[in-house]
Amino acid sequence: MDFEQSPNHARGTARVGNDQPKKAPVPVKIIVAGGFGVGKTTTVGAISEIAPLTTEAEMTAASVGIDDPGQAVTKTTTTIAMDFGVLTIDQTLKLYIFGTPGQPRFAFMWDDLIRGALGALVVVDTNRIDDCYPAVDYFERAGLPFVVGVNTFNGQMTYSLEEVRWALAVRDDVPVLSFDARFRASVRDALLVVLDQALDKAIRAKST
Repeated sequence: MDFEQSPNHARGTARVGNDQPKKAPVPVKIIVAGGFGVGKTTTVGAISEIAPLTTEAEMTAASVGIDDPGQAVTKTTTTIAMDFGVLTIDQTLKLYIFGTPGQPRFAFMWDDLIRGALGALVVVDTNRIDDCYPAVDYFERAGLPFVVGVNTFNGQMTYSLEEVRWALAVRDDVPVLSFDARFRASVRDALLVVLDQALDKAIRAKST
């Protein structure tokens, strides 16, 4: 039996034409970390293309004197496990974004959350720089590329980026930038810098 010669018809069991199955985008795991109340959940929620998964719990009287929200006086919930969001960069790359809990008592979860991650964004509140030391120290010890992102909180910064770099004692090769956790484009730009850091590390590792 003869088959019609057409680029869109089958010849026997073979497909004729240039159609190729689309490759799934490469998954990349990124961590958003920092102290309590610095804007991690806001960051994930602003950039995620799906409804972000959050594990928020109401702050109760038992947390008074333990969980200090700083300037975020209207903050009534806190992340007790993680935040999760997704961002497709293009047809080849898809980010899976995990936000860490900020309280020290949940620090034991970080080892599991960063497993398989390629980079991290450390969110900083310049009014509470001390709260970000543990995150910076953790990623330095873990050898995970990271970027320090100063959340501007309505466009205001108590200290300059150079002062933040000095205060956190981060290396010169660690980017320190400002961004607004409420706005998608601002968060996207910060995450792209994280990707650049991860790529730089991969290139260096391949050349050695």
